[in-house]
Amino acid sequence: QVQLVESGGGLVQAGASLRLSCAASGRTFSSYAMGWFRQAPGKEREFVAVISWNSRNRNYADSVKGRFTISRDNAKNTVYLQMNSLKPEDTAVYYCAADRWNWSTKDYEYDYWGQGTQVTVSS
Repeated sequence: QVQLVESGGGLVQAGASLRLSCAASGRTFSSYAMGWFRQAPGKEREFVAVISWNSRNRNYADSVKGRFTISRDNAKNTVYLQMNSLKPEDTAVYYCAADRWNWSTKDYEYDYWGQGTQVTVSS
């Protein structure tokens, strides 16, 4: 069992930066790939970024490449999403999730989810 708690969301202006954190409970965190997803009002949940258990592999949605960076610290049981050059279209609830077997871009392959943190970017 893995419990995930996101933090770091907020209201910022376009062009600003935010760093989201996702703290995980459980001793098996380091064996999970970790992903970030987001869901805007009235839209489907979408993939943002994923990092493999050992940080060797990372993947990003095209919409955030070059602006967002995913990282993890297994000693702290935490995964991060550094978001730079934020745009109004980045406004959404951001969720972290744990994937035991893959480092997938598909939300249905994830085993555990956090409760989400709101990110709002004003123009």
